[in-house]
Formats: sequence, structure tokens, C-alpha cells
Amino acid sequence: MSPRQRFFDCLHRSPPALFEAALWIAAEHDDGVEPQALLRDFKELQQTVGTGLPMLPAGELAQPLLRRMNDLGFAQDDFSPLRPQAALLHKVLQTRRGQPLALALIALELARGLGIPLAGVNFPGHFLLRVPGADHLLDPCGGRRLYPNDCRDLLHRQYGPDMKLNAEHLQTAEPLQMLQRLSRNLRQLHLTHDDFIAALIDAERVLELGNANAADYLARASLYQRLDCPNAERFDLERALLLSDDPIQRLRLTERLEHLPPNAIVH
Repeated sequence: MSPRQRFFDCLHRSPPALFEAALWIAAEHDDGVEPQALLRDFKELQQTVGTGLPMLPAGELAQPLLRRMNDLGFAQDDFSPLRPQAALLHKVLQTRRGQPLALALIALELARGLGIPLAGVNFPGHFLLRVPGADHLLDPCGGRRLYPNDCRDLLHRQYGPDMKLNAEHLQTAEPLQMLQRLSRNLRQLHLTHDDFIAALIDAERVLELGNANAADYLARASLYQRLDCPNAERFDLERALLLSDDPIQRLRLTERLEHLPPNAIVH
């Protein structure tokens, strides 16, 4: 099977193999990635983390787990501009630097193996973690506790003071949502570094995961434009037009479609 097929095979398991699926995403971009070997190596990291945890009930070990990871060098990648390696899990395991979501995926797998309850939270702009039933969230980059006011401040730093915190921002993230967010992150990072083919691989995965929005189709259309594929670009622009609720965006999409050459007919 191809890495993409193995990726979806992980998602179809019960429960989904979230961490392994993220490794297969990395394998799509690097032929040298061997997910099964990385999973074996990960057991050593799990043992190292586990032996450094305090003797507490499992429900109280999530924050110590994140602090232990930080002690071992896992931290947010502050390189600017951010590189794709900050979201490719094999690179994050190697450098111990990554985006919040990548660090959270490692923490979630460690927690799963150690029997520590922990869940992802699809917070805008900065992925977070939650102990089920707790009155706070946790930052995967070091383990800081975030209460509602902290979450509001974080949201304002990311999007400005007009952005209002709501319940949707604090919802638990399902495996598919996390992997789609990871794919969107990689799509943007590869685009920022002008690697259009790699970005297209990620853009296609975003759409294959389902529940794609107009922005997802528009992102792939822009990649097709850069790669001089007008027929494919037209298809995605038409899909974006169908999904868009923004009248200004719809007008711009219509104008852009009018400037494309007619669909070529292949015999």
C-alpha cells in the first residue's frame, strides 16, 4: 500500500491510530521515513518519560507529562519563517522542536501508552490539550495551565481584540480533525517555502478527509494556478464558489473563473 493508503488504514481502525497516521503523512514527504521503526523507537521515549513522572493518580499526570517532555527538550519551534519540519512528526521527534499540534500529537501518544487521560482541543491558532473533567486546558508547549481568561488572552494575541471566545473554540478534537489540521498546517508551510508539489500533496489530503470548506478548495486552486493546470484550477474554483457564503468572495471567484481558458476536452 502507498503511504496515503496506510494513512487512511490507520484512521479506519477502532480506535483510530492517530500517531501512526501522522507518521504516514511524514512518509508521503520523505521516502526515508519508516513509521514502524519510529513506533519502536517511540517506546524508548515513552519509557524515559514514564520513569521521570511523579507517583500520582493517572488523572493528575498530564501536566507532569508535558513538563517532563519540556525537560527532555521538546518545545515550540520559534524559527522564522516556520519550516515544514515543525509539523512533520519524524523531524519533530528528531529535533524536539515543533508546532503546538505536533507536540500535542506526541504528548497524546505518550499519554495513551502510559494510561494518562488526555484529549486534544482544536483551539484557533494554537492547539491545546485537556484532561477530561478538568476546569482548565494545557499548553502542549511546556504544560502551562490555561483558564478561560488565559484562553481569551491567547485568542486575542492570535486574532486581535475583536475575536470573541466561544464554546466551539474549546471543543475536544477528534482524530480526523487533528489530522486535517495537521495537513492544512503542512500545506501552508510548504507553500510558504515555494514547494508547490509538496503543498499539493497536503491540499489533496485535506479534501480527501472530508468536510472541506471553500478555503480548502481555493487553496488547492491556487496551487494548480502556480503549476499551470487550468482545468484542475477551474474545478476547484467552481467547488469553492458553491461552498462560499461570502458575496464578495463569490464575486471574485466568478471573475477569476471568467479569466480562465475554457475546459480542454481530452479524447
